[in-house]
Amino acid sequence: MTFGEKIKEARKQNGLSQEELAQKICVSRSAITKWESGRGMPDIENLKMISVLLDISIDYLLADSDMVIGSVLKQPINLGDYPKASGFGLNEDFVVLEYYPGADNIWQLARTRKLSIKEHIADFIFPGMQYLSDHWRDPSIYYLVEQKDVQYLVNVTKDFIISQKLTHIITDKSFEMGEQKFTKTYHKIK
Repeated sequence: MTFGEKIKEARKQNGLSQEELAQKICVSRSAITKWESGRGMPDIENLKMISVLLDISIDYLLADSDMVIGSVLKQPINLGDYPKASGFGLNEDFVVLEYYPGADNIWQLARTRKLSIKEHIADFIFPGMQYLSDHWRDPSIYYLVEQKDVQYLVNVTKDFIISQKLTHIITDKSFEMGEQKFTKTYHKIK
C-alpha cells in the first residue's frame, strides 16, 4: 500500500471527506488530492497533524510494510516479578497472559532479520549463526495476540511490554514487518 493509499484509507475509516481533512489541517483540498494520488508529500508538520487526526503512526505512513498502525503502547514491567515457567513455557508468557487476559489466541513468534546477500552466504556456510547473532542483539520474545477481531504484535523485554496494533489480520504462518520476519511457533500459549 502506498503512502497516498494509506492516507486515503485512514481518512475514509475516520469518516472524513478530503475537504473536511483539509479544513482540519489548514491546507487546500487539492493538497489532500495530491498526497492521496502520490503526486506530492506533506511537510513534516502536516504529516504530524495527519498522524494525530487519523490516529495512525508516522512510521506506518512512511514504512514499506502496511502492517503496523496507531501508536506503540510501551508499559514498564519487571520480568523477575513473574513466576518461573516450567516445561517449554517462558516467564514472558505470564506477562502476555496478564496484559491480555481476554485474548482469544496467543502465539509465540520466532523472529529473524531479513538478510543481506553477504549474510545469506555466511548463513549458508555457518547455518544458524545469523539467528544466534540476532537473538544475542535482541533477546526479547515476540507474540501475536488475537483479541476480538484485532491482532497485536507484542514484544516482551525484561523491562517493558510493547504492543502494536496490526491493520490486517495475519492468517499466514509467517509475515514480515520492516526488516523483521516473524513465524508462528508451535508454542501457542492460549
